[in-house]
Amino acid sequence: MVPVDPVSSPLPESIKKLGIKRWVDLALHFPLRYENESLVWAISQVVAGQFAQIQVRVVSSRIVFRPRRMLLIEVEDDTGSAVLRFIYFKEAQKNAYPVGQRIRVLGEARRSLAGLEFIHPRLRSGWLSPEEIGTQPLMPVYPTTAGLQQATLRRSIARALQSALPDEWLPPAMLAAYGLMSLPDAIRLIHQPPSDAEKTGVLSLLMQREGPAWNRVRFDELLAQQVALRRARYLRGSESAEPLAQRALPQRLSSAFGFQMTAAQHRVWQEIARDLERSVPMQRLLQGDVGSGKTVIAALAAAQAVGSGRQVAVMAPTEILAEQLFGKFLQWFGSLGVRVELLKGGLNAKQRRELVAEIAQGAVAIVVGTHALIQKDIRFPQLGLVIVDEQHRFGVGQRLALRTQVDGLMPHMLAMSATPIPRSLAMTYLADLDVSVLDERPPNRQPIITKLMASSRREELADKLQAFIAQGGQAYWVCPVIEGPREESDAPSREENLQAIETAAQWLRPLFGDQLVVLHGRMAADDKQLAMQDFSSGRRRLMLSTTVIEVGVDVPRATLMVIEHAERFGLAQLHQLRGRIGRGAEQSTCILLFDEPLSDIAKERLKTLYETDDGFEVARRDLAIRGPGEVLGLRQSGIPALRYSDLQQHVDWVERAIQFGAELSKIALDPRQASRLGLVPQSVDALIDRWAYEKEGLLAGG
Repeated sequence: MVPVDPVSSPLPESIKKLGIKRWVDLALHFPLRYENESLVWAISQVVAGQFAQIQVRVVSSRIVFRPRRMLLIEVEDDTGSAVLRFIYFKEAQKNAYPVGQRIRVLGEARRSLAGLEFIHPRLRSGWLSPEEIGTQPLMPVYPTTAGLQQATLRRSIARALQSALPDEWLPPAMLAAYGLMSLPDAIRLIHQPPSDAEKTGVLSLLMQREGPAWNRVRFDELLAQQVALRRARYLRGSESAEPLAQRALPQRLSSAFGFQMTAAQHRVWQEIARDLERSVPMQRLLQGDVGSGKTVIAALAAAQAVGSGRQVAVMAPTEILAEQLFGKFLQWFGSLGVRVELLKGGLNAKQRRELVAEIAQGAVAIVVGTHALIQKDIRFPQLGLVIVDEQHRFGVGQRLALRTQVDGLMPHMLAMSATPIPRSLAMTYLADLDVSVLDERPPNRQPIITKLMASSRREELADKLQAFIAQGGQAYWVCPVIEGPREESDAPSREENLQAIETAAQWLRPLFGDQLVVLHGRMAADDKQLAMQDFSSGRRRLMLSTTVIEVGVDVPRATLMVIEHAERFGLAQLHQLRGRIGRGAEQSTCILLFDEPLSDIAKERLKTLYETDDGFEVARRDLAIRGPGEVLGLRQSGIPALRYSDLQQHVDWVERAIQFGAELSKIALDPRQASRLGLVPQSVDALIDRWAYEKEGLLAGG
């Protein structure tokens, strides 16, 4: 029989369900854990939750029909008995294990009223001698999906290890200096630990994802990301952009603000203004805490583009944020004779057609909108600058859609985020971006006081809120869901127990009457706009809302926020919501209502919010809780988060990858550099292909 070559044969369809497209990707699909078949346990020694192998005799085999149809096989050894329970089985299985037959049972044990039992264990005929048991392999258990059996995965991965294993590409001296295994040996060891791995301590390291094998894999992964991002940065340097060098309009705009910018704003603005003057497209991330003044910087950048004769597109993730940005830009640019328009989904066909035509004629200088800006019929003939607010909430493809050439020129791009990113994270994920940081509060802003309160005190809180509103105060009340529990539900879910906005409105309306205004995402665009205007103007003093107010809403008179079921929100989202207050000179207070009992993660989140309102400290703790993929919005972007590396736990390897990645990136500029490092140029291409297959174009968009 001629062996099948995995490299040239297609992957089984069942494997593709995992999102795996190539055999080399399958070689990098590592086990979650291992089942040790080199140990046999007596039934009396087995504890619930343990994976165990037992050698037993069959006592009985029968089919029962209550509480449902099942096959039960009772087994015993000299120390006790156990039940093997099969919910899915074939009729022939009942007679496959006659009374007295010796079998091996492998599976996870649990305790029930019937005693020790195994649900759908693996069964093997006969017993093994102590010598044979000692030579049994450790069986890897892989992440899988419905319909894909472990046995199928193991067979396919074994084929991948035969013919699709990556070669070692780092020079021996470097492996020795870092104490690393060769890459193929590391991958093989993780998939196929030796039978004595438990005795030698190797298994413990593999289970903890530590030791030489895992270090070699994560160094490879970190290097691939660094090189891909730095290569994207280099390629962008070969693109051309229109230099936007006219600073007269930004100077006029800053005079019209009516307030003094902070030192941090001045510093960041100079960084961006210099970038805009270059003939290479700017690709800069502006990050800063909520309320730090990012919109002011965005307006100045827009002014420099408009003053240089180019158009500006400003993209926001929600219509409410787009409306807020449009209002600010209209207020600031209106007196300067600059035309600003809002492109949104609520326009009728005639309005939209006319606006699209005027944009295509270059008659509109600044266009603010949501993803409506990237529809096929929208054309900017003089696009010089793209501003993307809350950039992590867009997919990379959406951000790239605006970064298209006009007459051979790329627009400059300014991305903004109110979720400060820790330095280690920015250096790892954003190596292709320039990063500016607003790390200073505007003057006269006081820290927000945060209080924790059990939900059982909701009515007491409402009484105090009535007095606050009566004295002229303005407040938000935030709920996590829109609809209340369904009456026909005889078993309410956890979600149905949440304080829904409809239920909250029924409770609060009699207390606050016309002072209450409701806002949520399912309202029509005009109704949302009217609700926001009523609250912003002070006509209504209590806004009951979902998280649609999370970003962009700026009502300086609002100084109190209540967040229902705060334990159900993420840390960054809670900080963003809290950032809707504290935007004026008065003291602001945020009250986090929570239900008990709290999980450990929920306790950590609420403790963080109680202890600090510093966005950078919140971001640092959020990274520790959630990991980098969610903090940066990478799971929505198409860029894979680091699969095997932790930026805090493996900081030494991150720093080595950043340092060596800079050296590897030089090979893209000059292939002769490869010999200096003891490499061949193709090895760097293979590295990126291994970890960033079909992703490098997205990485370039940052």
